[in-house]
Amino acid sequence: MKKELAKTYSPKELEDRLYATWVEKGYFTPQVDDGKPAFSIVIPPPNVTGQLHMGHALDETLQDILIRYKRMQGFSTLWLPGTDHAGIATQIKVEERLRVDEGLSRYDLGREKFLERVWGWKDTYESRITSQLKKLGASCDWTRQRFTMDEGCSKAVREVFVNLYDKGLIYRGHRIINWCPHCLTALSDAEVEYKDQPGFFWHIKYPIKGEDGYVEVATTRPETMFGDTAVAVNPEDDAMKHLIGKTLILPVVGREIPVIADDYVEISFGTGCVKITPAHNPNDFLVGQRHDLEQIKVMNDDATMNAYAGKYNGMDRYACRKALVADLEAEGYLVKVVPHDHNVGVCYRCGTTVEPLTSDQWFVKMKPLAEPAIEAVENGSINFVPERFSKNYFNWMNNILDWCISRQLWWGHRIPAFYCDACGEMTVSKEDITTCPKCGAPVRQDSDVLDTWFSSALWPFSTMGWPENTAELEKYYPTNVLVTGYDTITFWVSRMIFSGLEHVGKKPFSTVFIHGLVRDAQGRKMSKSLGNGIDPLEIIDQYGADALRFALATGISPGNDMRFSDEKIEAARNFNNKIWNAARFVLMNLTVEDATLPDAADLALEDKWLLSKFNTLC
Repeated sequence: MKKELAKTYSPKELEDRLYATWVEKGYFTPQVDDGKPAFSIVIPPPNVTGQLHMGHALDETLQDILIRYKRMQGFSTLWLPGTDHAGIATQIKVEERLRVDEGLSRYDLGREKFLERVWGWKDTYESRITSQLKKLGASCDWTRQRFTMDEGCSKAVREVFVNLYDKGLIYRGHRIINWCPHCLTALSDAEVEYKDQPGFFWHIKYPIKGEDGYVEVATTRPETMFGDTAVAVNPEDDAMKHLIGKTLILPVVGREIPVIADDYVEISFGTGCVKITPAHNPNDFLVGQRHDLEQIKVMNDDATMNAYAGKYNGMDRYACRKALVADLEAEGYLVKVVPHDHNVGVCYRCGTTVEPLTSDQWFVKMKPLAEPAIEAVENGSINFVPERFSKNYFNWMNNILDWCISRQLWWGHRIPAFYCDACGEMTVSKEDITTCPKCGAPVRQDSDVLDTWFSSALWPFSTMGWPENTAELEKYYPTNVLVTGYDTITFWVSRMIFSGLEHVGKKPFSTVFIHGLVRDAQGRKMSKSLGNGIDPLEIIDQYGADALRFALATGISPGNDMRFSDEKIEAARNFNNKIWNAARFVLMNLTVEDATLPDAADLALEDKWLLSKFNTLC
C-alpha cells in the first residue's frame, strides 16, 4: 500500500476534481426522508450585479464550516443556495451598459424589451456567481438553487402582498419619502446612508406683514423655501410666542405664510423660528398634518426646480441654492452664513444626496409586525452572536417607521394592484386580471415594482416552497443559523424575522451569527475607489481554495472586522502543505499489505467508535 505523493501540494490538480466528485455523488444533497435530524442554513443571496468579493468568501466559508461539521455529525444538512435580483443595483448596471454600448435608454427599448436584457444579464452573472461558489468549495445543495424572482419565490411574494393588504397592513398613501434623483425611485429608510458633510446655516429674514420687523430663520437647504407654508415657534417660548398668528412675507417669492405654534420647535436651538416645508422635510410633514398646511413640492424627480421656484425653474437644486443665496443677499434678506457640519442622507446604491419629498407610494404598517419580532429576540427565541448586535436590532425595530415598499423601476416584482380608469376601482389580486371585477372594463397594472428586500425578507421559507406545505418546509424550516454581516441587520435580518413570524407562524432561524468586514492589510475598507479590492478567484488560482478559507477563518472573532494580507494567505498555504506532507509521510511508510479489517469482536472500544463515525458519513 506504499504510495508516494508529490512533495508539494498542488490545489489546481485536486480541488476541482474532488469537488466535482462530491457533487456527482450527491454528498451535498440531503434526502427529506433520510430519518436524520435536520440542520439547515439559507445562503444570504448574492446580488446578480457582478462577481463575489472577499466579504462573500468569508460569509460562505463560515457557513460551509458549520454545514460540513453538522454533516459529519450525522445531520440531514441543507445549505440552500441562490441569488437576489437586486432591483435598483441591477437595473442601474444594465441601463449603464445599454447607454455606453448602444447609446440607448430603457425608454428607447420599452419595458418588455428592456426586461429581456435584464434577464440575460441575470443569467450571465448568476452562472458566474454559482461557478465562483463552487470554486470556493461551498458544499451547497445545487439541486435546490433558487432566485428571488423565480416562479416559486414570485408566488410567495404575491401571497404575502395580498395577505398583508387584506389585513390592512399594506396601504397606498401620500407621504414624505426618501427620493434618489439619480436612480429616480423611492427608497426605504434602511436604504439611506448618513454621512457627515460640511455645510452651512443660512440665516434669512422673513418680513412681518404690516410691520417693520422680521423673524429670522436658519436653514441648511434654502432652495426649499419656495415650498414654505408656515414658520413655527414653540408656544412656551416667551421671546417668540407674541409672533403666533402673525403673517410673514416669504422673501423673493412674496407669498404670505402664517406663524404657527408647535412644540416641535426647540426653544434653545437656532433662532427659535423654524421654516415649515411639509413637502420636503419629514418633521415638517408631520407639523403640516397637525396644522392642515398646504404641501408645495418645488422640485422635479431629477432634483431640478419646478414652476413653484419662479425664475429658478429648471435649475439644478444646487445651482438654484447658489443663485438664490446671491439674490437674498442682494435684496437684504440674508443675515449671515454660519458653517455647520451635519448628517446628509445619501442613496446606498449610487451615493447621490437623497431628497425628502412627498409622493404617492405603497407602505407596510410596521408597528404590528415589529412587536412580535422584538419579543422573539427579547425572550431568547432568537439569539444574536455576539449578543451586542441585538442592540442594533432593538434600536431599529423600536423606532421603526412604516416601510415604503414601492420602487419606480422596471426590474422587480410588479405590484399586484390593478386600476380601472372607467369606474375608479382598484383591485389587489394574487393572479393577473385583465378586466375590472366591478364594471368589466379593461384594467392596467400598477407600473411600480416592490422593494428588493420585500422578497428577500421571505427567503428562508419562500425558497422551501411556501405557501405550499412542502416536505422541505416541514423538515428544514425554521432554519438553524443565519450567517451574515452586521450591515444587514436593518435591511434584511429584521425583515426576515417579522416575515417568518407573520406568514409562517414560526421564527426563520434560532441564531444570527454576525461577522465583520474583510479589510485590507492597512485596515481600510475594500473599495473600487481605493483600488484595494482583492478578487477571491485570483487568490484561489494562486494559493488554492483551502488556503483562502483557512486564512479567512483563523485569527478572527465574531462580529469584528479582519485584515487580509499576503502574509496571512501565504501562512495558510504553508500550513496546508504541512498537512499534505504529513499524509505523504504516512502513505510512504504504510506497510500493511492486507487492508481487511479484523473482526468487530477483536476491535477495541475506541476503534469501534471511530468506525461508527466513519460509517455515519458514508
